[in-house]
Amino acid sequence: MFIDSHCHLDRLDLLALGTDLEGALEKARQRGVDHFLCIGVDLESLPDVLAVAEAYTDVSASVGVHPLHLDSLEPEIEKLIELAAHPKVVAIGETGLDYHYDKENPADQQRRFRKHIEASRRTNKPLVIHTREARADTIRILKEEGATAGVLHCFTEDWDMAKAALDLGFYISFSGIVSFASARELRDVATKVPLDRMLIETDSPWLAPIPYRGKTNQPAYVVEVAHVLAGLRGIDVAELGARTSDNFRCLFGVG
Repeated sequence: MFIDSHCHLDRLDLLALGTDLEGALEKARQRGVDHFLCIGVDLESLPDVLAVAEAYTDVSASVGVHPLHLDSLEPEIEKLIELAAHPKVVAIGETGLDYHYDKENPADQQRRFRKHIEASRRTNKPLVIHTREARADTIRILKEEGATAGVLHCFTEDWDMAKAALDLGFYISFSGIVSFASARELRDVATKVPLDRMLIETDSPWLAPIPYRGKTNQPAYVVEVAHVLAGLRGIDVAELGARTSDNFRCLFGVG
């Protein structure tokens, strides 16, 4: 019924959750979550991501280097392609641009972003994109590099950027941020994104939605994200779950 399209299962604070990974996944399954995409953020920790995906039939993985992980191993194109051949890897990323936390290294971020896009095109696997306060450069580079498939995850930007990404064929994913009282503009964007181009996620262990804000996030809470979006769209939460799950399957080919 629901799919958590972006979570970091290898980084869950299981002590804070009072359970093990199996327990966290089972809690989500009991709430109707039937697939999880565990996201890679650097090459050093990728073995942990793949180990989780290999251990569970309902977990897939991605391979990439987060734009803020500039001190990690360089994501060379051929290496990304090699790693993406793993049978549980369904996407390239997390990649993108973040000028909110790092305004000093735009050239390095952009270079790495372009490498991920090339790997995506050559493997025919969609991109998982992190973008923050880098609207113009993100869209420009996607166009220049011929990117055509992927998702802007944990979307926090405006409608103009969402529309530009949609026009390129990308999906828009909403996290628990859409439930925050301060997220009025984001909720407006959520009413405009077509239902056939929308995904939901937790980005756990971060960004727990209301009423769990400030606590450790977990995949089960993707249901709260779905409830908020269903309310904004005036549809039943089961329909929102079904539509976003169909979108995930269409984009990633699994789930």
